[in-house]
Amino acid sequence: MKKVLFTGAGIAIITPFDDNNKVDFQKLEQIVEYQIENGTDAIIVCGTTGEKSTLLHEEHVGVIRHAVSCAAGRVPIIAGTGSNDTEYTVRLSNEAEQCGADGLLMVTPYYNKTSQEGLVRHYRFITERVSAPVILYNIPSRTGMNILPETYLELSKIPNIVAAKEACGDISQIAATMALCGEELSIYSGNDDQITPIMSLGGKGVISVLSHVAPRVAHDIAASYLAGDAAKSAALQLEWLDLCKALFVDVNPVPVKEAMNMMGWQVGACRMPLAPMSSGKREILRKALAAHGLI
Repeated sequence: MKKVLFTGAGIAIITPFDDNNKVDFQKLEQIVEYQIENGTDAIIVCGTTGEKSTLLHEEHVGVIRHAVSCAAGRVPIIAGTGSNDTEYTVRLSNEAEQCGADGLLMVTPYYNKTSQEGLVRHYRFITERVSAPVILYNIPSRTGMNILPETYLELSKIPNIVAAKEACGDISQIAATMALCGEELSIYSGNDDQITPIMSLGGKGVISVLSHVAPRVAHDIAASYLAGDAAKSAALQLEWLDLCKALFVDVNPVPVKEAMNMMGWQVGACRMPLAPMSSGKREILRKALAAHGLI
């Protein structure tokens, strides 16, 4: 059985920006502290929610380094280092390792995409050149690339590929992957509205957006299931389903940053090309937050 990086709820953390659209490292530290204090089991930096695509290389490495320093070993720091350039992924992964990251999150290649065989070659090339454990990231709606169950089986044979963040949304496909790979590949839900369903199949937890505004809730949905209380996990999942959906009423991370700003966090706006929410979508989000007493 391979090493499990974490069980429970990890946060796919935002990258806060100041009024000049620069990374706000002080605010990042405050968010990391708040998450750890409220039960979050891992911090995942520089992923989709962290606006990785618009971070300069120096900013990207700086965010990883700062998160590692802030966490100080209390929870794992997992760094998003995947790209559509295999060689660059190796370079960024090596730098993340040098910063002290406990694991690496690698999205499938986007835009240029590849075949399923190309995916295996891509990840094998990278993992032969890194030592940290790797979480694959499957999000076809963003990348146009889907990791099929049979491809997961081949990838699970690579020693330092230990897990996958699954955001394909297809429970049947995820079940097929888990049946094929067994204990050789841990699965984390990449969607907050599917935490309990995926854990019921053997998933280890979630890499969450909900954790930004309700970290204890996201933690408890996963922790309850892990503790054997499936009924409590399911009840919490259903109770907070409206907010899970509201946080994706626009392109992620636009709504979650807006939610945090409504809650007083002052994390700034998203970088272009992401645009502010319309008034209608903002009201949907506001009502969901208010319904749960968060604003």
